[in-house]
Parts: sequence; structure tokens; C-alpha cells
Amino acid sequence: MYRDPATLQVVEYYNNLQSVEHPGHVSGFGSHGSGAPSLAIILDPVIATGGTCMEAIATLRQWGAQRIIVLSVLGAVSGVNKAADKWSEGVEIWLAGVDEELTDRGMIKPGLGDVGDRLFLTIGK
Repeated sequence: MYRDPATLQVVEYYNNLQSVEHPGHVSGFGSHGSGAPSLAIILDPVIATGGTCMEAIATLRQWGAQRIIVLSVLGAVSGVNKAADKWSEGVEIWLAGVDEELTDRGMIKPGLGDVGDRLFLTIGK
């Protein structure tokens, strides 16, 4: 999943999770007999608007995860609250830092820039 920079909407471009009903599904580690693992971990470098994290949580819940931990380097207060409210009893969010504001482009302010650009060296391209 990624957030479209123009619309700020979440785009799912790849999902390899198999549904519990799928006959070829192999039970995961820590499953409770349902086929889906009891714990899923989301690694999201930055939670800005919260939209991508919310969609990841919804996808994993639909898959059958019983509990979700989100690990993130930085989050904006409003986005983290939105993500936490998606499934408050089943999600823990762990952050290294929190910033208060978002820009009109949905970037954390002051933040650290676009993490995807930094990871994939696409700054200015």
C-alpha cells in the first residue's frame, strides 16, 4: 500500500495474504487454528494522515489477525489517533517520536520529508 501524493488516498498495489477459506492456505505461526496468525505486525515508517495504516489494519483484520502491533518511527498526532481508533481494542501503536502538525500536502511538520523518497533515492526525480 502507498498513499497517492496528489489525492492522499491509499492505493493497494500488492497483497499476497491468502484468505482463511483458501484451500492452499498454510497456517501461520501462532495461529489459533483459524489459519491466520494471532499476531500481525505492521512496519510503517511514518504515520502522517493515518490512512495507509488504517487500511493495513483493516486488511489484516479481514484476513483474521487477532491482534496487531504497529511500529513506526514518527507519527502525527491526528493520524496516529485515526489509526488507533480503527480497532482500538486490538491494535497497539509504538512510535519513536510524535509531531503535532501536518502540511496541506499531508506531510508531517516539521517531520523528516518523504520517507519513500529517502528510502529509494527518488528525491528530486
